[in-house]
Formats: sequence, structure tokens, C-alpha cells
Amino acid sequence: MNRAQKELAEGILFTDQYQLTMAQLYYRMGFQDKLVQFDHFFREYPDYGTHKAGFCINAGMEWLIHWMQQVHFGKKEIEYLSSQKNLMGQQLFQNDFLDWLYKNGSFEDLNIYAIPEGRVVHPNEPLTVVQGPLAMAQILETSLLNHLNYQILIATKAARMHEIGRGQVLLEFGLRRGHSFGANAGARAALIGGADSTSNVGVSAVLGTSPKGTHAHSMVQFFIALGMSELDAFRAYAEVYPDDCLLLVDTINTLESGVPNAIRVFEELRRKGHQPMGIRLDSGDLAYLSIQAANMLDKAGFENVSIVLSNNLDELVIWQILTQIEEEAPRYGVDSDKLIRRLVYGVGTRLITSWGEPALGGVYKLVAVYDENQWKPAIKISESLDKTPNPGNKKIWRIYDKRGKATADLICLNDEDPQTKSKLCLRHPTDHTKYRMLEDKDISKIEPLLELVWEKGKIPHPLPNLEEMRHRRIKDIEVLDSGVRRLMNPHIYHVSLSQKLWNLKQELIEKSQPGIENNSNK
Repeated sequence: MNRAQKELAEGILFTDQYQLTMAQLYYRMGFQDKLVQFDHFFREYPDYGTHKAGFCINAGMEWLIHWMQQVHFGKKEIEYLSSQKNLMGQQLFQNDFLDWLYKNGSFEDLNIYAIPEGRVVHPNEPLTVVQGPLAMAQILETSLLNHLNYQILIATKAARMHEIGRGQVLLEFGLRRGHSFGANAGARAALIGGADSTSNVGVSAVLGTSPKGTHAHSMVQFFIALGMSELDAFRAYAEVYPDDCLLLVDTINTLESGVPNAIRVFEELRRKGHQPMGIRLDSGDLAYLSIQAANMLDKAGFENVSIVLSNNLDELVIWQILTQIEEEAPRYGVDSDKLIRRLVYGVGTRLITSWGEPALGGVYKLVAVYDENQWKPAIKISESLDKTPNPGNKKIWRIYDKRGKATADLICLNDEDPQTKSKLCLRHPTDHTKYRMLEDKDISKIEPLLELVWEKGKIPHPLPNLEEMRHRRIKDIEVLDSGVRRLMNPHIYHVSLSQKLWNLKQELIEKSQPGIENNSNK
């Protein structure tokens, strides 16, 4: 694919065909400029089979906005669309529609509200709200879901690994196992969600971070193939990187060769006034090997060097390693707490691919149409009430209890302000028998979650940088109850509807039932 083809594939045609056919229909009906609102949300937390998330981390908006700034329907896009034929061999997209697209085919007339990147988010609440002319709001759907869903998925996985790893350094090593250039988005999301660094040099350059990495087994193999030794390879690496020396010790035999040779090189570095960084274990029983390696390093006076663990780590594997270390380390005279504090986790395949849950069920649904000077709610009725979106122009509020813990997210209609009410009714989204009543004495704070991030083609306020997103994630996770944060069978965090929104939703559902309209006319 040459440069021109890449620009065509990744520009505004980075969408599904049906978005364009619907846009032409709207144009033919004269509805292309009708103001509408779409909500982007996901229905369920990622379920990894043996464990399940109890929260997600929002991510991806900045890259979506930058894409929106750069794309429009230009001559090449119009030429391609004009070449498409229907089953009768006639032009699929008519010239008048294509002329309209050429003149109006950008996202400059849309407004987007979103929960900021890095914040904790939950199912069925609007993470992103798109308002604007129908045709272009519709065309945005595919790319919006592509940009946001994957980054949310990876940021969430990284946050869980960071949590279960007790805040120890987490390195993202997934570039070689990622899905083509999507690995760039995955690395960014991992950095938002909990990774401290990535091996991905390009993304590090873009985000202003320092890439991290060690060396490969191939370096040791190369030296051995030339008649030299593992020790020679380690010495060569230490000579070039004396202050960044982290050695991969499992190419031959971890405990009989790798660690002893690393210690020998570390001693040589120390005599020259350098402080070695550590070793990396990439195979075998990582818990047992880390205990034995720590014992050997401690006896040699290297109590503070890091032990990097890699090889198909995820949150469950990290939890199992920590559990085993706590049980077995004392048997060998190793302080388990000190050992755990020196561990570093290098995560690759199971983070960048969101192992166990390959996709987030994020959707983009029409919820309101602006008509007769007001927002009129729209609803899609599903056989399952859980899949029936919440209609109307809405806001989201996070409610904190007297402990300062996040206790619920409340979805209200746009004209409601729960901060002005002395008593709140929080309705379950689908079960009419479940609701909570909260009074002022039960609440320490209520905050709005949606912010304007795209206004008529402009970014109205500076977007958060990486450190701000990370700080926001840490704060949001800290105020979750421990049951919501746990690895397995997490407690359900409450996403509730206001009484007014609940009433509206039930009214629309009832009106949509067969026979309702006829009966009302009698």
C-alpha cells in the first residue's frame, strides 16, 4: 500500500459502507442536516472467563479527535464513491449527493461531549455524546467505535494488572504481538491504564515518554555461536550500557549460569562505580526462580536490583506469582514483602490483545432528535430490556457517599440537576422493583462526568496529557469500594436512572408496543 492508498484507507473512508448508504438516504429525504444525538456506551464489563472486570478505564478520545481534524471528503474519496455500482450496474451514489458530500463532508458541525480519558467508567452510561447533523453524525459511528472501544479495553486490562501487581512497575512489551498498527493505540491505552513505560519507541516519542527494554536471547545466542560465552555477552552489554544494565538470564540455565554470570558482571560494574539495574526472567516457574534469584542477588550484596518478570503475564498470572512468593519465600530465607517490592512486570501478548476478551461491546445509538425547538427522545426496543438504550438528551453524575467512596453513577435528563435536590431516587435501569433513596446526609459530593471536547471543529479546552490521565485514573480507582476492584466476582457498581428518565423510558417502551397507538385513538 503506497502513501496515497494509505491516506485513502485511513481517512474519512475509514467507515462501513452502510454508513454512506444511510447518509445518501437521509440526503434524499432532506434529513441530512437534522440535528440528532448519538450515545456511545458499552453494555457489559470485559469478562475474561476465569475473572471479570468490575470497572473500565476510558481512553482513546484524543486520537479520535485528531483523526476528525484531519479527514474530509476530498476529490479522491468522491472519485472512488462515484465509481461504485449497484446490482443493476448503475451508479450507487448519485452525483448530487456526492456534490453535497464534497462541500459538507467533514465533522466540523458536530459537538462531542465525553467522560475524560483516564476516568473510571461503567456499563450503559454514555461515555461519548455526539450531537449534530444526522448524515455526518452517522458516518462518524464506525471510526468512533474503532478508536474508542479498543483503547478502553486495553486501558482496563492494564489498570487491572497494575492493581493486582500492587502498583509495582509495569512495562508494556506487546508491539510484536499486536494487531498491525493498532498496537500503537494499544500501547497508548496501556500507558493511560497502568503501564509505566512501553517498549514501543514510536508511541513513546509521540507521548513524550522514555521507551524501556532489555536485550533478547538472540544476543547471547550470537556470542555463543561465535565461540564466546554468555558471560562475554553480558560483559559486552554492560560495557555499552553500564548505567542501564538489565540482563536476560534464562538463555542457557537461569540459576546455574544466567544469574551467577549476571552477578559477576554486576560486581565488575560496581567496582567501576556503576549501579546495575537488574535481571529479567522470561521462562520457567517465575515465582520459584525469582525467589532463588533474589536469594543469590542478596547474598552478593545486590538487594536493590530489580527482577523483571515476563512471559505471557496477565492479572491472574501475576496474582498467582505473588501468592506463591508469599507462601514459599520464607522457606528459603527470603523476605517476601521486599522481594515483591523489587519485582517489575513485562507484559506483552495478554495485554495488547486483551487476552480472554478480545473486544469491548461498545455501541453507538440514536437517542434524540432535535425538532420543534426541543430534543425529542428516540428509543430502540430490544427483546432484552438490558439492550434497550436510555433515551433522550442526558447528563451523567457521579455520587460519592459520606466515606468519599463512589457509590453510584446517575443518568439524568439534561434539564435535571441532582445537586439541587435534598433527596434522590436512583432507579435500576431495567428492574422496576429495585431502587435506592439517598438523602443529603448520605452524600459527600456529586460531580458531572461529561465535558465538551469537540465544538464545531475546534477543541474548546486543552485535552489532558498523559500524566493527568494517569493521575485521574489513580484517584478514581482509589475511591472505588474494594469489592468493585477485586480480581474475581467483583461487586456490581450501580449505574442508575433518575426517576424522570425512568418514567420517560417506560412511557416510550409502552407506546412502542403493538396496539398501543390504535387503542389511544379510540
